[in-house]
Amino acid sequence: MITLLQAAEAAVTSEETRMGLWELFLKGGWLMWPLLILGGVTVFIFVERYMAIRKASTLDMNFMNRIRDYISDGKIAVAVNLCKKTDTPIARMIEKGIERIGRPMGDVQTAIENVANLEVSKLETNLPFLATIAGGAPMLGFLGTVLGMVQTFMDMSAAGGTVDLGLLASGMYVAMVTTVGGLIVGIPAYFGYNYLVARIEKLVFQMEANSIAFMDILNQPVQK
Repeated sequence: MITLLQAAEAAVTSEETRMGLWELFLKGGWLMWPLLILGGVTVFIFVERYMAIRKASTLDMNFMNRIRDYISDGKIAVAVNLCKKTDTPIARMIEKGIERIGRPMGDVQTAIENVANLEVSKLETNLPFLATIAGGAPMLGFLGTVLGMVQTFMDMSAAGGTVDLGLLASGMYVAMVTTVGGLIVGIPAYFGYNYLVARIEKLVFQMEANSIAFMDILNQPVQK
């Protein structure tokens, strides 16, 4: 019976000393709040940019074939309307090229490239901020580590150099928890940034391929 009571008391004590995520978060100090905000911003930017890039990458496989048929038949207005109905960077790029038909090929190519540059710039919106979070969040965590160690030594000094784990726990919590928090935010931001950049580079390749296909269409004789 005594053994059972002792085991029950030990279980209760263990449950009392067990710390939840929220309590652990609070142990990290005030630096955990900026890290929490940066974590939320990271999720928002990644999801928003992922959806935008995914939408921009969606294109009907027959789009360029229809553009070729319309231009070959001299239906320029119909080709422009098709581009306007297709809400993608490639369609807007081709639309600008169609509007420049009749001008020198160099002017048409320049117009297409200008639109392509603008579209890529739009797709890269907020990505520099995501890259900044990837590098800055671990630095904030490291700052917390330094502050925690300073607090630990100040507590030791106030106690006359006596080493007491309970006394040092506060500073050590700040040091360790902020480091973990910075890495938890920084690592996903780093991988998310590189993933989005890779998706944009793939889309840029598609834009270049469609630009070449469009210029080939213009070099073909128009059927009347």
